[in-house]
Amino acid sequence: MLKEERQQKILEILNAEQKVITSDLSERLSVSEDTIRRDLKELDNQGLIKRVYSGALRKGPPVVDFFSRQNIASDIKTKLAQKALRFIEDGQVLLIDGSTTNLHLVNQLPLSLKATIITNSPPISMALSNHKDVEVIMLGGILFKQSMINLGIQTVESLNTMVADLYIMGIYNIDAEMGISVPTLSECLVKRKMVEVSTEKIGLVTKDKLGTVSSQIICPSEELTYMITEDIDSDIKNLYQKKNIIVVT
Repeated sequence: MLKEERQQKILEILNAEQKVITSDLSERLSVSEDTIRRDLKELDNQGLIKRVYSGALRKGPPVVDFFSRQNIASDIKTKLAQKALRFIEDGQVLLIDGSTTNLHLVNQLPLSLKATIITNSPPISMALSNHKDVEVIMLGGILFKQSMINLGIQTVESLNTMVADLYIMGIYNIDAEMGISVPTLSECLVKRKMVEVSTEKIGLVTKDKLGTVSSQIICPSEELTYMITEDIDSDIKNLYQKKNIIVVT
Protein backbone atom coordinates (compact mmCIF):
# COMPACT_ATOMS: atom_id res chain seq x y z
CA MET A 1 0.00 0.00 0.00
CA LEU A 2 1.40 3.40 -1.00
CA LYS A 3 1.86 6.07 1.67
CA GLU A 4 -0.94 8.22 0.24
CA GLU A 5 -3.32 5.25 0.23
CA ARG A 6 -2.35 4.33 3.78
CA GLN A 7 -2.87 7.85 5.05
CA GLN A 8 -6.25 8.05 3.33
CA LYS A 9 -7.20 4.78 5.02
CA ILE A 10 -6.14 6.21 8.38
CA LEU A 11 -8.44 9.20 7.81
CA GLU A 12 -11.32 6.89 6.87
CA ILE A 13 -10.83 4.81 10.03
CA LEU A 14 -10.58 7.95 12.14
CA ASN A 15 -13.78 9.44 10.72
CA ALA A 16 -15.63 6.19 11.33
CA GLU A 17 -14.26 5.43 14.81
CA GLN A 18 -13.39 8.95 16.08
CA LYS A 19 -10.07 7.76 17.51
CA VAL A 20 -7.11 5.71 16.30
CA ILE A 21 -4.38 3.95 18.28
CA THR A 22 -0.89 3.63 16.80
CA SER A 23 -0.44 -0.03 17.76
CA ASP A 24 -3.87 -0.95 16.39
CA LEU A 25 -3.24 0.83 13.08
CA SER A 26 0.09 -0.94 12.80
CA GLU A 27 -1.64 -4.31 12.94
CA ARG A 28 -4.55 -3.35 10.71
CA LEU A 29 -2.38 -1.83 7.99
CA SER A 30 0.52 -4.32 8.34
CA VAL A 31 3.24 -1.71 8.83
CA SER A 32 5.50 -0.78 11.72
CA GLU A 33 4.43 1.54 14.52
CA ASP A 34 7.21 3.93 13.48
CA THR A 35 5.63 4.16 10.02
CA ILE A 36 2.24 4.91 11.56
CA ARG A 37 3.76 7.56 13.80
CA ARG A 38 5.32 9.24 10.77
CA ASP A 39 1.96 9.09 8.96
CA LEU A 40 0.18 10.65 11.93
CA LYS A 41 2.80 13.40 12.19
CA GLU A 42 2.39 14.25 8.50
CA LEU A 43 -1.40 14.28 8.77
CA ASP A 44 -1.19 16.47 11.87
CA ASN A 45 1.14 18.90 10.08
CA GLN A 46 -1.42 19.12 7.28
CA GLY A 47 -4.08 20.05 9.82
CA LEU A 48 -6.15 16.93 9.09
CA ILE A 49 -5.90 15.27 12.53
CA LYS A 50 -4.80 16.03 16.08
CA ARG A 51 -2.06 13.77 17.40
CA VAL A 52 -2.41 12.69 21.02
CA TYR A 53 -0.54 10.25 23.22
CA SER A 54 -0.68 6.77 21.64
CA GLY A 55 -2.66 7.83 18.56
CA ALA A 56 -4.82 10.59 17.11
CA LEU A 57 -8.24 12.20 17.26
CA ARG A 58 -10.32 14.04 14.69
CA LYS A 59 -9.91 17.77 14.46
CA GLY A 60 -13.07 19.72 15.13
CA PRO A 61 -14.75 22.04 12.64
CA PRO A 62 -12.59 25.01 11.63
CA VAL A 63 -12.69 28.02 13.91
CA VAL A 64 -14.29 30.90 12.01
CA ASP A 65 -15.61 34.23 13.21
CA PHE A 66 -18.82 34.44 15.24
CA PHE A 67 -20.99 36.05 12.59
CA SER A 68 -19.99 33.50 9.92
CA ARG A 69 -20.79 30.65 12.35
CA GLN A 70 -24.27 31.99 13.02
CA ASN A 71 -25.54 30.62 9.72
CA ILE A 72 -23.77 27.25 9.89
CA ALA A 73 -26.09 24.32 10.82
CA SER A 74 -28.64 26.77 12.23
CA ASP A 75 -31.49 24.22 12.03
CA ILE A 76 -29.50 21.70 14.08
CA LYS A 77 -28.54 24.34 16.65
CA THR A 78 -32.19 25.37 16.97
CA LYS A 79 -33.22 21.77 17.64
CA LEU A 80 -30.52 21.34 20.29
CA ALA A 81 -31.63 24.58 21.91
CA GLN A 82 -35.25 23.39 22.04
CA LYS A 83 -34.13 20.23 23.87
CA ALA A 84 -32.25 22.34 26.41
CA LEU A 85 -35.20 24.56 27.36
CA ARG A 86 -36.59 21.99 29.81
CA PHE A 87 -33.50 22.37 32.01
CA ILE A 88 -34.12 26.10 32.51
CA GLU A 89 -36.48 27.18 35.30
CA ASP A 90 -37.62 30.35 37.00
CA GLY A 91 -35.40 31.48 39.84
CA GLN A 92 -32.17 30.00 38.49
CA VAL A 93 -28.84 31.73 38.24
CA LEU A 94 -27.62 30.79 34.76
CA LEU A 95 -24.12 31.21 33.40
CA ILE A 96 -24.13 31.28 29.59
CA ASP A 97 -20.91 31.80 27.69
CA GLY A 98 -20.57 32.86 24.10
CA SER A 99 -21.35 30.50 21.25
CA THR A 100 -23.70 30.61 18.30
CA THR A 101 -25.56 27.56 19.65
CA ASN A 102 -26.02 29.29 22.99
CA LEU A 103 -27.34 32.35 21.17
CA HIS A 104 -29.94 30.11 19.49
CA LEU A 105 -30.95 28.96 22.97
CA VAL A 106 -31.22 32.47 24.38
CA ASN A 107 -33.36 33.53 21.42
CA GLN A 108 -35.86 30.81 22.37
CA LEU A 109 -36.10 31.60 26.07
CA PRO A 110 -39.69 32.54 27.01
CA LEU A 111 -40.21 36.25 27.66
CA SER A 112 -41.86 35.29 30.94
CA LEU A 113 -38.65 33.74 32.33
CA LYS A 114 -37.61 35.05 35.75
CA ALA A 115 -33.91 34.41 36.24
CA THR A 116 -30.45 35.87 36.60
CA ILE A 117 -28.17 35.33 33.61
CA ILE A 118 -24.42 35.90 33.77
CA THR A 119 -22.63 36.09 30.43
CA ASN A 120 -19.38 37.23 28.82
CA SER A 121 -21.09 37.49 25.42
CA PRO A 122 -22.29 40.92 24.20
CA PRO A 123 -24.60 39.30 21.56
CA ILE A 124 -26.25 37.17 24.25
CA SER A 125 -26.71 40.12 26.63
CA MET A 126 -28.30 42.12 23.80
CA ALA A 127 -30.62 39.22 22.93
CA LEU A 128 -31.91 39.33 26.52
CA SER A 129 -32.87 43.02 26.38
CA ASN A 130 -36.59 42.24 25.97
CA HIS A 131 -36.73 39.82 28.91
CA LYS A 132 -37.94 42.25 31.57
CA ASP A 133 -37.72 39.70 34.41
CA VAL A 134 -34.21 38.53 33.60
CA GLU A 135 -31.39 40.27 35.43
CA VAL A 136 -28.39 40.30 33.09
CA ILE A 137 -24.89 40.45 34.58
CA MET A 138 -22.36 41.26 31.88
CA LEU A 139 -18.83 40.10 32.62
CA GLY A 140 -16.17 42.60 31.63
CA GLY A 141 -12.81 41.98 30.03
CA ILE A 142 -11.07 42.31 26.70
CA LEU A 143 -13.37 41.71 23.71
CA PHE A 144 -12.13 38.77 21.62
CA LYS A 145 -13.74 39.90 18.38
CA GLN A 146 -13.49 36.59 16.53
CA SER A 147 -15.82 34.91 19.04
CA MET A 148 -17.54 38.06 20.38
CA ILE A 149 -16.76 37.26 24.01
CA ASN A 150 -14.98 39.06 26.83
CA LEU A 151 -11.84 37.34 28.08
CA GLY A 152 -8.89 38.03 30.36
CA ILE A 153 -7.95 38.44 34.01
CA GLN A 154 -10.87 40.79 34.72
CA THR A 155 -13.34 38.18 33.42
CA VAL A 156 -11.82 35.41 35.54
CA GLU A 157 -11.58 37.52 38.70
CA SER A 158 -15.18 38.72 38.46
CA LEU A 159 -16.33 35.09 38.49
CA ASN A 160 -14.66 34.56 41.89
CA THR A 161 -17.64 36.26 43.57
CA MET A 162 -20.33 34.31 41.70
CA VAL A 163 -22.11 30.96 42.00
CA ALA A 164 -24.35 29.63 39.22
CA ASP A 165 -26.98 26.91 39.34
CA LEU A 166 -26.39 25.93 35.72
CA TYR A 167 -23.56 26.69 33.32
CA ILE A 168 -24.51 26.43 29.64
CA MET A 169 -21.12 25.87 28.05
CA GLY A 170 -20.30 26.58 24.43
CA ILE A 171 -18.45 23.51 23.16
CA TYR A 172 -15.64 23.75 20.62
CA ASN A 173 -14.27 20.22 21.04
CA ILE A 174 -15.09 17.28 23.28
CA ASP A 175 -13.70 13.77 23.60
CA ALA A 176 -14.80 11.31 26.26
CA GLU A 177 -11.20 10.56 27.30
CA MET A 178 -9.29 13.75 26.45
CA GLY A 179 -11.95 16.10 27.82
CA ILE A 180 -13.39 19.44 26.73
CA SER A 181 -11.00 21.76 24.91
CA VAL A 182 -10.63 25.03 23.02
CA PRO A 183 -7.96 26.46 20.71
CA THR A 184 -6.87 29.41 22.91
CA LEU A 185 -5.50 29.64 26.45
CA SER A 186 -7.41 32.83 27.30
CA GLU A 187 -10.79 31.24 26.61
CA CYS A 188 -9.71 28.04 28.33
CA LEU A 189 -8.99 29.89 31.58
CA VAL A 190 -12.35 31.68 31.54
CA LYS A 191 -14.30 28.49 30.82
CA ARG A 192 -12.35 26.60 33.49
CA LYS A 193 -13.38 29.21 36.08
CA MET A 194 -17.00 29.03 34.86
CA VAL A 195 -16.96 25.26 35.43
CA GLU A 196 -15.54 25.80 38.91
CA VAL A 197 -18.29 28.20 40.05
CA SER A 198 -21.26 26.25 38.65
CA THR A 199 -23.28 23.49 40.30
CA GLU A 200 -24.41 21.78 37.08
CA LYS A 201 -23.09 22.07 33.53
CA ILE A 202 -24.77 21.46 30.22
CA GLY A 203 -23.25 21.37 26.74
CA LEU A 204 -25.11 21.62 23.43
CA VAL A 205 -22.92 19.67 21.02
CA THR A 206 -23.28 19.19 17.27
CA LYS A 207 -21.97 15.74 16.38
CA ASP A 208 -19.08 17.06 14.30
CA LYS A 209 -17.50 18.19 17.58
CA LEU A 210 -17.68 14.77 19.24
CA GLY A 211 -14.39 12.92 19.46
CA THR A 212 -12.34 16.02 18.63
CA VAL A 213 -9.67 17.90 20.54
CA SER A 214 -7.92 21.28 20.59
CA SER A 215 -4.69 22.30 22.26
CA GLN A 216 -6.10 23.73 25.51
CA ILE A 217 -7.94 21.30 27.83
CA ILE A 218 -10.58 22.98 29.98
CA CYS A 219 -11.71 20.03 32.08
CA PRO A 220 -12.53 16.31 31.93
CA SER A 221 -15.65 15.45 29.95
CA GLU A 222 -17.33 14.11 33.09
CA GLU A 223 -17.60 17.65 34.43
CA LEU A 224 -20.68 17.90 32.18
CA THR A 225 -23.93 17.00 33.91
CA TYR A 226 -25.87 16.91 30.63
CA MET A 227 -24.83 16.71 27.00
CA ILE A 228 -27.45 17.54 24.39
CA THR A 229 -26.55 16.34 20.94
CA GLU A 230 -27.92 14.92 17.69
CA ASP A 231 -28.83 11.30 17.00
CA ILE A 232 -25.56 9.39 17.36
CA ASP A 233 -24.46 5.76 17.27
CA SER A 234 -25.10 3.92 20.52
CA ASP A 235 -21.42 3.02 20.96
CA ILE A 236 -20.44 6.70 20.83
CA LYS A 237 -23.26 7.60 23.20
CA ASN A 238 -22.05 4.92 25.62
CA LEU A 239 -18.57 6.48 25.74
CA TYR A 240 -20.07 9.57 27.36
CA GLN A 241 -22.64 7.80 29.48
CA LYS A 242 -19.79 5.79 31.04
CA LYS A 243 -18.50 9.14 32.30
CA ASN A 244 -21.82 9.63 34.15
CA ILE A 245 -22.98 12.27 31.68
CA ILE A 246 -26.72 12.33 30.96
CA VAL A 247 -26.82 12.27 27.17
CA VAL A 248 -29.93 13.72 25.52
CA THR A 249 -30.39 12.95 21.80
